[in-house]
Amino acid sequence: MKELSIEIVGRILNAPIAPGDWSRLSITGISTDSRTTKAGDCFFALPGERFDGHDHVAAAFARGAVCAVVSRDIEAPGPLLKVADTIVALGDLARAYRRMHAFKVVAITGSVGKTTTRQIVHHVLGRHFRTHQAQKNFNNTIGLPLTLLNARPDDEVIVAELGANQLGEIAYLTRIAQPNVAVVTNVHPAHLAGFGSLDTIVREKTAIAQGLADDGVFIVNGDMEILTAACRSLGRPFRTFGRSPGADYRAERITHHGLTSRFVIEGVPVELPLPGPGNVENALSAWAVCRQFGPTVEEFAQAVRTLSGVAMRAEPLQLGTLTVLNDCYNASPASMKNALAILAGLRAEAGAKRRTVFVCGHMAELGAQSEALHAELGREVARAGVDLLVAVGEPTRTTAQAAREAATHDLRAVCFDDTASLCDNLERIIMEYDIILVKGSRTARLETVVQGLIKGYQR
Repeated sequence: MKELSIEIVGRILNAPIAPGDWSRLSITGISTDSRTTKAGDCFFALPGERFDGHDHVAAAFARGAVCAVVSRDIEAPGPLLKVADTIVALGDLARAYRRMHAFKVVAITGSVGKTTTRQIVHHVLGRHFRTHQAQKNFNNTIGLPLTLLNARPDDEVIVAELGANQLGEIAYLTRIAQPNVAVVTNVHPAHLAGFGSLDTIVREKTAIAQGLADDGVFIVNGDMEILTAACRSLGRPFRTFGRSPGADYRAERITHHGLTSRFVIEGVPVELPLPGPGNVENALSAWAVCRQFGPTVEEFAQAVRTLSGVAMRAEPLQLGTLTVLNDCYNASPASMKNALAILAGLRAEAGAKRRTVFVCGHMAELGAQSEALHAELGREVARAGVDLLVAVGEPTRTTAQAAREAATHDLRAVCFDDTASLCDNLERIIMEYDIILVKGSRTARLETVVQGLIKGYQR
């Protein structure tokens, strides 16, 4: 982060400094966690469901914070900047910091694929520019500002994610990021508890264009008519990627080979070391972004050959004779379907002698459509030819029942109340040479299943 005086920070936040001779002090970083605060940080006392940063201001100063942003009067051993809302203040500071710098910002949103697209863009553009990307899944009202504020003064391209689970969040975030390039990877049923319908999701995702400058580039998935129709109604120019003949950035001759994929862009073969149709879509959206910064398709193809997988997103693990796809990060109907396609592809390559196992956690935040979508997932399981479905949690009992009813092959389904119960029975249900997909929403905590497999089967 570029060094800023406390006086400038106070001016940005419209927060006069409490009495004291602090005018010569400067901040060199931002902290929202007193446990990791460093010397020179400005500590933001953020409220939370299980904590309140105001209770830890003294600890932040003890670790070297030079000031703190608060929303109520407290005792502190250093200067305080008082604001109405510390989360809003964090966004205000990030917006101002973004305006201070000439770096370009890429903002990526979508129902699925944001993180993988972001990492591909960062990987490719990092060969040509000084780039900075969001850490982990920093994509909300706290994470996005931290992504911008953690950028160095000499960074040239910032690659950020914008996520939302209720209406209005993307519009708010894009006005902070003020992107030069904005991307909508796709739109699918996700976070329906907050959005209610796919039409609302489309409206929310396309709101990312509101933060673009007049000369900014807006890119969307051209294979989704509901998305392109919404973009046409905005009256703003946009570009498309996809398999469709009319797409501006198009992939052709797509094939999948186990844990890799191949396709052609503008006559140039691309070998992608990531599995499944979803990752081809992610790579193509990343190409549409990278093209705006100058790399040729040949340079793009060369760069993606050296991509690493994303942790807990179709992450392949070889544990003795077991092949495990660790896809525990999250789950939605679209990402479940993509993961099942990868599992079916691995089975096709391995042959009928290997059994496919789907350890299935629930899909969260689906609202009133949860039961219907979990039933549809069961039918997808049957269509994918899964041999053993291991359903974890109450919602997936619906998935198991629908899978049994739809299967035209010998599909076995077993149900567990929770992840702990499954972990106690892993040795009983897993066989040597199984190909295992482990996927569910974060609240299912299926990473403990993967840890159990590693402990029991890694040679």
